[in-house]
This record gives sequence, structure tokens and C-alpha cells, in this order.
Amino acid sequence: MNGGFINLNKPAGMTSHDAVNRVRKIFLTRKVGHAGTLDPQASGVLPIAVGRATKFIEYLADCDKSYRAEILFGTATDSGDLDGEIVARAENFIMPNVDDINAALKFFVGEIDQTPPKFSAIKIHGRKAYDLARKNLAFEMPIRRVKIFRLELVDLNENSATIDLDCGKGTYIRSLAVDLGERLHLPATLKNLIRTRVGDFNLNDALTFDNLDLRGLLPIDACLNHLPMFELAEHRVRAFVNGLPTTIDHADEKNLRVVSNGQFLGVGRIERGELRSSKIISCAD
Repeated sequence: MNGGFINLNKPAGMTSHDAVNRVRKIFLTRKVGHAGTLDPQASGVLPIAVGRATKFIEYLADCDKSYRAEILFGTATDSGDLDGEIVARAENFIMPNVDDINAALKFFVGEIDQTPPKFSAIKIHGRKAYDLARKNLAFEMPIRRVKIFRLELVDLNENSATIDLDCGKGTYIRSLAVDLGERLHLPATLKNLIRTRVGDFNLNDALTFDNLDLRGLLPIDACLNHLPMFELAEHRVRAFVNGLPTTIDHADEKNLRVVSNGQFLGVGRIERGELRSSKIISCAD
């Protein structure tokens, strides 16, 4: 199997690892991986790599993402979602109105500092944070800088707000829910989350397990359109796939989608006037 990417609509109640295992059984191969872990209770876009596409998963890490999130006000949990234990509750509170929520949302657009949830896979001194949290061990989560490009209120009811957002890598929507509540002086937690986009993977085009087969495999290069393209002269193709440098007059570039005569060769990098391969497509894969 040459392989490719799958735009999977992961159902709620399934871990990303469980989704990978199910794809392995469908395609009868162990060579399967996913990009961008999605929490078990969240649903939506989960890019899955099959076969030689697994070599290129890392290049999806920097893709922007989009979500639809429902945030519940009046309750806070230790995990930032409904799976956690309740740690705060507000009784008979006044629900913020549209203007209040829109004003609070503006505060989070742009580059912001965010503290990830303790119930997350981030490693603290070599151990996953959620393992430490489950053992009630004391530790501090590192603050990280993240980017939120858009926040839009799409629905408001008696105790929750639904928002659409576009964000950069590393953004935790559970943390955003908690922080939004604090901005509005209310306990809050994430009630429901749907990931609607990862880079060029969109929910409208995503497949479910009910209609997943080989026809759902997307070409590897079609899923790397966020990388700049570099057209390599045909006489340097062999050098590229063999790991030899090609001298060029071009600014340094970390990751490039390298093609020649319309054929995808792999991902390369330019350093000090030389193009070298980082990951290549080969018949032996």
C-alpha cells in the first residue's frame, strides 16, 4: 500500500489512539498514525496517515485549526470539561448577555498566554501531566504562548455559549473555556467540542467509519499545501532523493514541498544556499 491521508470525523467517546487502531483493522496495516490529538469526548476532524504518509505526519503539526465549542457557565471542573470533578459552582447566577460575552471574547484574540489543563498529555519532568493529576501530586503547568485568530459567538442560551474559533497550534480549548469564565467572573467548563478544520482538512469533507475505505485516501502532497512549493530541476531529482545537496540561489526555508514536473518528491529544506531532502517518497516505502 502506497498510503495517504484520511480526513476522519472522529466520534465522541473514542480516543485518538482507538481511532488509529480501528483504521489499522480496516486497512490491514500497522503503519497508521494520527496528527493532532483530539480529546475522547470531542468529535470532528482527525487527520489519519496510512502507509508511507506516516512519514509526513510531523508537517501537519503547525497547521491552524478551527473549532466549535459550547461553554457551560456556572460550573467549573478540575479537567476543564464535563469529565472532571466539580470544583466550583455558582447558584442562581445572572447569565452574561451577548455584549458581555463579545467584549470578553475580544480579550482573547491575538497572541495570549495560556495555562494548559493539568489533565493533558503535556510532559512534566518526563511524566504526562494527567498521570500526575490522577495521583493528586502537586505540580505547576508551564504557561505557553498561543495564537487565536478569530472568536465568534454563534449561540447563547440560559447557561451556555457556543463559539466558533480559529487558532494556532498548541491551543487548549478547555483552558479557553475556563479563562473566559474567569473574565466574566463565573466558573465555566467546556461542555462540547467539535473540531471543524485542521489545515486543509475540513469537517464537511470528513469521512466516518461507516464509509471509510481505500477510496478515502488522500494523496500525501495534497495534504501538505500549507508548505511552500519548490520546483526542482529534473536533472537534480536523483540527487534529492539520494540525500545529496543542490546549490541554489534561495533564502533559507525550513520545510518545502518539493516537486519536479508535477511529481511530489518529498519535503526538503534550504540552508546556506543548498537544498537537501528531509523526507522523501520512495518506491521502497
